Amino acid sequence: MAGIHVFRSVIDVSKTHYRDILLKKNRFQLSSCSGVWNRGKYYSSSSDDYLHESIIPTMHFQNSLPRLPIPKLPDTCRRYLASQRPLLTDEQFARTKAIVDDFQRNEGPDLHTLLKIQDRQNKHTNYISGAWFDMYLKARESIVLSANPFITYNSDPKPENMDQLIRATNMIVSAAKLMKTLRANKLEPELFHLNPKKTELDSFKRMASRMPKSIASYYAILNKAFPLDMSQYFRLFNSSRIPLPVRDDFVTDPSARHVLVVRNGHFFTFDVLDTDGNILPPSVIHANIRYILQDPSTPSENPLGYLTSENRDTWAGLRKHLADSSAANVESLRLIDTAMLCVCLDEASPDTPESMTRLMLYGDASNRWFDKSIQVILCKNGMMGVNFEHAWGDGVAVLRFFNEVYKDNSENPAVGAESVPSSEDASQNVQRMNFDLDAGIVQGIKTAKDNFIAMTTRLSVCAKQNFLYGRDFIKTTDISPDALMQLSFQMAYYRLTGQTTATYESASTSAFKHGRTETLRPATMDTKRCAEAFQKESGVSAQEKRALMKACSDTHYNLTKEALMGKGWDRHLFGLRKLTETDLMKPDIFTDPAYSDINHIILSTSTLSSPAVLIGGFAPVTPNGFGIGYSVSNDNLGVNITSYPDSHSVEDFVECINSSWEDMYEVLTTTTSVKAKK
Repeated sequence: MAGIHVFRSVIDVSKTHYRDILLKKNRFQLSSCSGVWNRGKYYSSSSDDYLHESIIPTMHFQNSLPRLPIPKLPDTCRRYLASQRPLLTDEQFARTKAIVDDFQRNEGPDLHTLLKIQDRQNKHTNYISGAWFDMYLKARESIVLSANPFITYNSDPKPENMDQLIRATNMIVSAAKLMKTLRANKLEPELFHLNPKKTELDSFKRMASRMPKSIASYYAILNKAFPLDMSQYFRLFNSSRIPLPVRDDFVTDPSARHVLVVRNGHFFTFDVLDTDGNILPPSVIHANIRYILQDPSTPSENPLGYLTSENRDTWAGLRKHLADSSAANVESLRLIDTAMLCVCLDEASPDTPESMTRLMLYGDASNRWFDKSIQVILCKNGMMGVNFEHAWGDGVAVLRFFNEVYKDNSENPAVGAESVPSSEDASQNVQRMNFDLDAGIVQGIKTAKDNFIAMTTRLSVCAKQNFLYGRDFIKTTDISPDALMQLSFQMAYYRLTGQTTATYESASTSAFKHGRTETLRPATMDTKRCAEAFQKESGVSAQEKRALMKACSDTHYNLTKEALMGKGWDRHLFGLRKLTETDLMKPDIFTDPAYSDINHIILSTSTLSSPAVLIGGFAPVTPNGFGIGYSVSNDNLGVNITSYPDSHSVEDFVECINSSWEDMYEVLTTTTSVKAKK
């Protein structure tokens, strides 16, 4: 199967980029998302209950992380105009430039000052955090396709452990170990090492651990080890999004000891920790999963999972109605919301990139609960992936979960082919949830199912790998691999439509306190000129094309560096625009059609590289757009792309990308050989 590594929230950047970047309590609670670390309940446990024991406490750097800077207004205006230039005609650009210049002279400075005041009043977080959470939680459309991404695991290195029962058991045990390691403050902090020979030594770690929390990050940065924000981690487990009118919220209960399992649309739960907080023997978990897999029940006639795919206001009303119907429903919903994680045991056995994408991205909603922070999907053939709710967090936290679980599964599997499940009566451990459903809820499920099918069957999916070359070759050409991939998307879209369009690449700002993402705008005047030069019969020589590719790479490098430093224009203008939401008269910059058009993302792109990842992706963010997941492996290039019928053919677009890869390879090999001869 194609090894395509994709993800919505993190870009794969080189160490060189970073070198330029930086010299509750134990109770059930519905809480506003503040990004504050909640340790939960700490237990005394066996060392076998932990993945490792870090010398540096997990949250040691959190308090001293640098705060996300607010860019200077003139810089934001300049960057915004640079992104607009390749998308507009001369006349359109002149009009937009005049509007931006007027904004910079008049309303802009006052709004910028107000944003800075607001930022100073919220030093525990950053200037964009609250508005960014609101953007997600106030959105009323279904979170399926519009928000939740997926990532699929590579196969277990031991083929015999690809059995659904074995892999589900190992996943739950490893996830529980990660949860306990995290909550005991024993998980290695997230650090980006520029000089690992120095900072991955125990001597550095011991010294860093002795530093007061108020200065610990600065000490690490001075040693070229950059701590990353970990405020999202506490929602990895025992957490769920709760539908409410107008704005959703989260529930997180770190004292809960159970896991949720969904099979055939039925919900089961069993404890993973004992009353002292120790992880139960793997044989017991093994027996519990076997019991659920052997449950003879036919698929649920009224599967509640469909409701989580509904419009959020509709789901909020139905959930309230469900809770008002009986105390048993309230308890069942509590168990779902507070479960450590949701494990979906599917009957399907996907074996192609398209079937994998469809199953993991939306699948059969009767066997899902899309509001859970993390859903682990286990297929009949042992393929495994995660679908995650996106409002609570981004790539750093989810990828850490993904990698740690895969590493522990691979190196220290709790059970194997020869393992024998516990002889305990699993029926005494596993609780099956029963809901009291009246006619209103049954009709709501039927409507939700119809809406879900109509929504998901429209999606087109196409994946492609090209083994002509990969990262190893690209690194010899003085071209950035990520820049080459982004350029290929610009070239492909230009070949398909004759146009340059609004493009989004996600860049992590996790080097800052409560940092999430900034938008990197890969469509530039350089990529436009290069796309034109690679058109057939352009008359541009191979040497000129290579020079244009190098210019694209250099520009992309600078854009990446700025975005990772929180110096893009998207979040700054977003924050300024939020301040004008109650105004009857908005500044012209926000009513300019060019502003609307550049935020109507046609090419939404993201990448992720990890040995644990097989394939991943997400849906387009606009009806006529493409959702582009991509990877650059050592010996190949890959994409996994989604679109809707309103867009151009996804197959045609993928073929244009592939031809762009081949054309660039020809230029790079031709000019490299010429250069070598000289």
